[in-house]
Amino acid sequence: MTEKILRQNDIFDTLGRRGFSFCFFLFFLFFVPAGLQAQEVEASVDTTTIKIGEQITYRLSVEIEDNKVVVFPEGQTFSPLEMIEAYAIDTSKIGDRQRLIREYALTQFDSGSYVIPRQLVLIGDREFRTDSFAVVVNDVVVDTTKQKMYPIKPSVAVPPAFGIPIWLWWVLGLILLGVVAYLLYRSRKKRKEAAQRLPPYEQALFELKQLDDSHLLEQRELKEYYSQLSAAVRRYLDGEVYDHALESTTNELIAYLETERDRGKLKLEDTTITRLKVILERADLAKFANSRPDVLTAKEDRQSVENVIKDTKASIPQPTEEDLLRDQEYRERLERKKKVKKIIFGILAVIILLSAGTAYIISTKGLEFFADTYLGNTSKEMLEGEWVSSEYGTPAVTIATPDVLVRDMSDTTGIAIGRETFRYGSLESNLFVSVNTRPASEDFSLDSALEEVYAYLEKRGATNIITKQEKITTLNGLDGLKIFGTMGFQKNEKSGVLQKKYSILNFGMGEGYQQVVMIYNENDKYAEEIAQRIATSVELIKNRQN
Repeated sequence: MTEKILRQNDIFDTLGRRGFSFCFFLFFLFFVPAGLQAQEVEASVDTTTIKIGEQITYRLSVEIEDNKVVVFPEGQTFSPLEMIEAYAIDTSKIGDRQRLIREYALTQFDSGSYVIPRQLVLIGDREFRTDSFAVVVNDVVVDTTKQKMYPIKPSVAVPPAFGIPIWLWWVLGLILLGVVAYLLYRSRKKRKEAAQRLPPYEQALFELKQLDDSHLLEQRELKEYYSQLSAAVRRYLDGEVYDHALESTTNELIAYLETERDRGKLKLEDTTITRLKVILERADLAKFANSRPDVLTAKEDRQSVENVIKDTKASIPQPTEEDLLRDQEYRERLERKKKVKKIIFGILAVIILLSAGTAYIISTKGLEFFADTYLGNTSKEMLEGEWVSSEYGTPAVTIATPDVLVRDMSDTTGIAIGRETFRYGSLESNLFVSVNTRPASEDFSLDSALEEVYAYLEKRGATNIITKQEKITTLNGLDGLKIFGTMGFQKNEKSGVLQKKYSILNFGMGEGYQQVVMIYNENDKYAEEIAQRIATSVELIKNRQN
């Protein structure tokens, strides 16, 4: 009986141990992963109640090992709330682990109660879901007796953007390089031919010598023989006597020689002109009428042509001093023309090379890079130039700007009550900066200060002012309110509307009020960087010891 009881106790002990192990397994299976998940991914929001258009900062914090990959939510996964901006991931080290923090700016433009859905975060091959958050969006109460109302502006058609394909820039560049190469080759070839060309008299004798060595007579090629023979004497006359000898007929050439002889400009014998006429007529018959003179006649004509060339050379009168001067002036004029041609060609080559280089830079770097780097950009020059850090007004505001702000002395009423204004630039320019300060006053409020700014802008052509706001903190830890948005600016009816962004930084420290206004062109990325740099440089003097 005792043994039986002992065996039963052993069985119960065994079952108890097994049951405890099973319960521990279930606890590890269901509760431990949840604990790990809670430790690895955390989600939070800075507020659960906003007004229409205000922003909620949604924060995701993930703690992981160094070798793991994290994929945060992307796109509009926070619907029904709208994701305005996803900020850069902030990374920090915690021992042998990493903490990644990413924040999202969310908003909603309709009032009501909404739920931010659970978000999916991937860590390696594991999925984690965050908690959901209930959010209430309240209406904005507008007092129409104080807030001005504006009619809705008509829509404005935006012209379609035009872009030149990159391959077209490459084709144009290759064509321009080809044209430059061809012009250089042609110019070099002409200079080489001119350097190798002999004077007309020596060239004619050289051609007759080549004709003797051609063996055309032995081969009975009389047509070709007479063709080269007449061409040699015509080329000589064209260079020395009559510059139309090559294209003139035989009768026209002989008539010109006789006229020059009668005028005394050529001292040619009648027999020389007659002999030349006979040779040219025989050559015409051989070339065009298939006449075949005998070889002996052809040899005599060859010698006669040489004598005609020599007689003509001797008949040309020597130039007088006046002719030499006239010829010198002519040569100088030709030389000047050549120099002008070289200069024009050089300028053309430079223009073509610059065009090809410009096309290459634009096709590879983009038109904006070319314009900013080579044509100049005022905003970029201000951003990269030397900045000035200075103190303005009472209570004092210290900011860094591209140039010193100038005190505005036009508002004598404001000066009388202690208000001070410092400005840089204008509303028409790509950057406008203003610092306004005033002492503490019971009848003064933030709304009245903003109303003054809006009145100033509207008076000078600002339209369609869209307003947002958020809290800010300066470098020395003082809180403020940032009013920002967009607006249109039109100087007059004839000018176009410029789209601009603005930021108004407002600070009130008890002993006074400080305001920093920045307005810049909407599409000017450098001006936006300038505004951000100015905003981060703001410092307020809490107490001044005398």
